[in-house]
Amino acid sequence: MHQLKSRIHKVDWPLVEESLHAKGYAVVPNLLTPEECDELKELYNNPNGYRKTVVMERYRFGLGEYKYFDYPLPNMIQTLREAICPHLVPVANLWMKALKIEKKFPGTHQELVEQCKEQNQLKPTPLILKYGEGGFNTLHQDLYGDVYFPLQAVLFLSEPGEDHEGGEFVLTQQTPRAQSKAMVLKPKKGSMVVFTTNFRPVQGQKGYYRANMKHGVSEVSSGERYTLGIIFHDAIS
Repeated sequence: MHQLKSRIHKVDWPLVEESLHAKGYAVVPNLLTPEECDELKELYNNPNGYRKTVVMERYRFGLGEYKYFDYPLPNMIQTLREAICPHLVPVANLWMKALKIEKKFPGTHQELVEQCKEQNQLKPTPLILKYGEGGFNTLHQDLYGDVYFPLQAVLFLSEPGEDHEGGEFVLTQQTPRAQSKAMVLKPKKGSMVVFTTNFRPVQGQKGYYRANMKHGVSEVSSGERYTLGIIFHDAIS
């Protein structure tokens, strides 16, 4: 995991912060190697290591399937969670300050997990998602309890145009008293997108206001699409 930690450390985090402030998301290319992507995809067919499997159409979430990992998390996923989170804490705290929310996030991921435990949020939230032809994910937010980190990440394990067609990553932003804005992304295999979990501050004439955001996946027209979701807070028991 040393090489992965080194890659995370070498990310241009000031550029990530700039994009998050401006758009509510940031794209980080080539964070995972093709081999690491394939290793994570192989985990999907392993019957062990998961706490829950969700067939999306049963709940009208879309069409596809995802699995929540159980503790202890696989080393690569634990490393991603622990190594990425501290780089996002300054953005999270600045957003809270801008929106006058009395909340300050700790500097390490372990401290965030401890805050979750105090609110009976004990279930890990990293998940792997699989979409086949016709698969999609409706617009949503990943909130699992009173404690939630305002940023999360998704890592793309399949190559668009080769492994699948369609299946774009979609973000929407709802501005008060205005129509929603949609952003459509097609990150390459190994890329990471960091984005807001719930809302972001937007500069207005009278200071900052809260713009709610949701995310989803457009319909896959052919092939198979895999992604890994890294949510930093845990879920309520």
